[in-house]
Amino acid sequence: MGVSYLQVENLTKSYGDRMLFDSITFGVEEGDKIGIVAKNGTGKSTLLRILSGTEAPDSGNVVFRNDLRVGFLEQLPNFEPGLTVSEVCFNAVKDNPAHQTEDRWTLSDRVTTMLSSLGLHNPDEKVDHLSGGQLKRVALARVLLSEPQLLILDEPTNHLDISTVEWLENFLSRSRVTLLMVTHDRYFLDRVCNKIIEIDMQSIFAYSGNYDYYLRKRQERIEALQGELAKVKNTLRREQEWMSRQPQARAGKARFRINAYYDLKQRASVRYDEKTIDPNEVKSSYIGSKIFEARNICKRFGEKIILDDFNYTFARYEKVGIIGENGVGKSTFIKMLQGLVQQDAGEWNIGETVRFGYYSQEGLNLPAGKKVIDAITDITEDVVLEDGVRFTPMQFLSRFLFSPADQQKYISTLSGGEMRRLHLAATLITRPNFLILDEPTNDLDIVTLAILEDYLNNFKGCAIVISHDRFFLDSIVDHLFVMEGNGVIKDFPGNYTEYREYIKELRKAETQQTKSEKPVATQQKQRKEKLSFKEIKELERLTAEIDELTAEKKNLDEIFASGETIDNVTEVARRYEEIKEILDEKEMRWLELSEKQ
Repeated sequence: MGVSYLQVENLTKSYGDRMLFDSITFGVEEGDKIGIVAKNGTGKSTLLRILSGTEAPDSGNVVFRNDLRVGFLEQLPNFEPGLTVSEVCFNAVKDNPAHQTEDRWTLSDRVTTMLSSLGLHNPDEKVDHLSGGQLKRVALARVLLSEPQLLILDEPTNHLDISTVEWLENFLSRSRVTLLMVTHDRYFLDRVCNKIIEIDMQSIFAYSGNYDYYLRKRQERIEALQGELAKVKNTLRREQEWMSRQPQARAGKARFRINAYYDLKQRASVRYDEKTIDPNEVKSSYIGSKIFEARNICKRFGEKIILDDFNYTFARYEKVGIIGENGVGKSTFIKMLQGLVQQDAGEWNIGETVRFGYYSQEGLNLPAGKKVIDAITDITEDVVLEDGVRFTPMQFLSRFLFSPADQQKYISTLSGGEMRRLHLAATLITRPNFLILDEPTNDLDIVTLAILEDYLNNFKGCAIVISHDRFFLDSIVDHLFVMEGNGVIKDFPGNYTEYREYIKELRKAETQQTKSEKPVATQQKQRKEKLSFKEIKELERLTAEIDELTAEKKNLDEIFASGETIDNVTEVARRYEEIKEILDEKEMRWLELSEKQ
């Protein structure tokens, strides 16, 4: 068993009569990289807030190891007004005991490197002026620079573009930091995590493996539960027959059987069928052969060019993903298509049968004082399915995990995930034949995402999707519009993983060509231009020191494993902990320098 960093014991939390989790117990050990998954509204973020101390449980204990350095990334970070981006991050690295011997230049270089890696290229900008996505990046930079031993992340990939998500994925998978996080990014879970904790039915289920392993084992668990439920229901049928034949039996031995019957009835009411949302049944409007044409579209904001003489003819049933760094104009592009933002020149020629369904980052402008059911009824009072069956708004909402009680909630009380689910329901209930989805994966749980993907794969219409979720893009798009900035859009004929492989091969070919064309002396000169002389020497020194410390740690591991009596065991154990701390610090610095090579 490894070193225990965190122990959660019999933790219970409810809101009113709604139980999130009941008496859950789990631990986090050094080296764990744990992903927490669950449906929206079952307590993922609440659990993290309890662990961070910002919210109290109803009962139970949360115990961290003494002197453990813990870093916490919130979904909605806050900063002291008036500070610049670099000041926020410099304070984090300055207060780290591991860096107290370093000069200001070295600390500033750490900050600059981290900000650049996260796409923050204006360190002197005030945090007061940043967008939500930029604030998330600053918060991420701050918590990574603090170099915690245990890192707790709440939706770290939200609002990040794909290149930054991949950098973070690579950073965390290589880092020695112990990790506990909530995320819906399935590639991220699969490539970073070595354990999965699922919150389900007010309990937790732990799986030792990555996300792919979890999916397989979870399916086995669900099938076993469904088999047990079938047995319970079969027994219940026999007991119901007995109850109907023995209405007078209400005393003595019969009382025990009657009580057992009601217990059985309650157990039989549990649902393990997760296909609650099935929007595939909703009939989309007919879409004709003419969809839309973009003719010589131009758009700029000052010196910033969004589109420059863009031309394209959209085909029936086409599904395209739009990717590009934050700020290149992805959202502006789809707003222009719908007439929400005017182009500077050119025209959009939209087919007469096209009915847009727009799922935006901003969400729906629904009145906070209205109830969920009333807001949906205002949109339509009649939902037509593919087979001609009609649904009421209440029946339709139930398929989006809104129980009758949830439908009576006021919109102002909904969680972020519930709002996104309501937005999705409101978008699909209008029977669009051309879906425009701007970051639809933010705040949606994995179960809802899988069903949305299934819906889009069977959708009898067109779709444009902006997303940083690589799994989502791989699942649904036929091709990609790659917005490279400065008005350049390239059409790639494949999904995101195919695009990444193409880029890797392209860069590999370019590198090989460069090496064959340039002499070795020039290559060495270019390398030294990236790393200063001082940094090159530091990297060489760190490599040697890490090798020595790793060898010493391995030797101590062998001593501990031998079972022999250890003289001065307290001193040896203290040295072992010291080595791990020093290794963490030096390996983190080595990673930073190696990124610049």
